[in-house]
Amino acid sequence: MTTNRAIVYGGKGALGSKCVQYFKAKGWWVASIDIVANEEASANVLVKLSESFTEQAGQVTADVALLLGDQKVDAILCVAGGWAGGNCSSKDLYKNTDMMWKQSVWTSTISSHLASVHLQPGGLLTLSGAKASLGGTSGMVGYGMAKAAVHQLCQSLAGEGSGLPTGAVAVATLPVTLDTPMNRKFMPDADFSSWTPLEYIAETFFNWATGVDRPASGCLVQLLTNAGKTEAVPTQ
Repeated sequence: MTTNRAIVYGGKGALGSKCVQYFKAKGWWVASIDIVANEEASANVLVKLSESFTEQAGQVTADVALLLGDQKVDAILCVAGGWAGGNCSSKDLYKNTDMMWKQSVWTSTISSHLASVHLQPGGLLTLSGAKASLGGTSGMVGYGMAKAAVHQLCQSLAGEGSGLPTGAVAVATLPVTLDTPMNRKFMPDADFSSWTPLEYIAETFFNWATGVDRPASGCLVQLLTNAGKTEAVPTQ
């Protein structure tokens, strides 16, 4: 029997760990790409921290090629990312913008190239956008710019001649707030019923990976949670 395969970029983070768990429980082989190993994953590619994008991208690309050889994967889930605030007068503007770019744009760009080489025809690539970046983000400019760039990349990948395999689909998810332990720690008084559960996202990714309710390529899918119920709503 052929084993289904997935790569989770950011596989040791809260959402990444949930995706590794979920796909493994369904019998998939799952590789994690992150700065630290995920012991639950079938295999790990460790990212070496670098100030050079070309250096980091080259290292990850080479290590994934070494791991996979000529074997293809059915899904690449890029769930790496982070959050930092600050407007244009913030003393941390440069530092935070640099960090957001590394966490969101570097990882998404690398994931798109990995998909061009290692994704099966008809496979799935997911990228992590943000609902906030559909408009201005005056209090978190670095974050807003980085996520908007991810949206643009997703739409570019849907175009003819994008480099993705035949029939492959690129979809960006646009959540508001994810229900993670870290978010609960820093926002203890928030309304958790409006936060999107990680299990919902992992299950949605699995459905899309297996062809169930899969959006069209280039779709920016908002994840809207209200009173504990989440809907995936494509951006018009």
